[in-house]
Amino acid sequence: MKSLRLVFTGAEKCPDYTYQALKKINPQAILCEGYGITECSPLVSINRVENPQPGTIGRVMPSMEYAIIDPETNRRVNIGDQGILLVRGPNIFGGYYGSKNGDGFSAFEEKRWYNTGDFVKEDNEGVLTFCGRKKRFIKLGGEMISLPAIENALLVNFSANNGHDGPTLAVEATPTDERPEIVLFTTLPISREEANQKIKEAGLSPLHNIRILQKVEAIPVLGTGKTDYKQLQKMLVDA
Repeated sequence: MKSLRLVFTGAEKCPDYTYQALKKINPQAILCEGYGITECSPLVSINRVENPQPGTIGRVMPSMEYAIIDPETNRRVNIGDQGILLVRGPNIFGGYYGSKNGDGFSAFEEKRWYNTGDFVKEDNEGVLTFCGRKKRFIKLGGEMISLPAIENALLVNFSANNGHDGPTLAVEATPTDERPEIVLFTTLPISREEANQKIKEAGLSPLHNIRILQKVEAIPVLGTGKTDYKQLQKMLVDA
């Protein structure tokens, strides 16, 4: 590990404890987080080696155009506000072969853009922060609530360095649009009150609080090792 100088990460948001673990193991190593999509061949944005900013996905590649829009008004959001990321460029695919469910593109400002389906926000320097997949947000009290933000707040406190293989907690919502409730699935011996205290300490509003805590023997995973949220949703439907 002493010879390691550069680490590039993507696919999922890099948790804070990974940054901390790398810094402890090898303080000289630089971790650059990026963001990509298969349909974009795949790189969309990346932190530059000379000035990486932990917790962000860096700047969009110079060959691409991008826009961050409010999905309800279809207008650009202000700097610092989260919105859906749209992209254009020579690296983007032409559409899904034979698909009857749309080609993934949206019309915006009289141009054709690939709709990533991901929420991001941008700072004054053009650096993006990944906020989560649109399908991993719910609307409560007039606000868009990020389930990954809740999950990350809990992972920092309950899952780092716990010696377990695979995920030990996951956050989902009950399958209703009117008044969804936030559900914590976990294999750990924690209470709903403890979880909500950590959510509060992370600076999240009471709308992010866990309403239902469900103990499970294991968190379902995909073949890639990532949490299988579709299976969790099915468990809620079948409950």
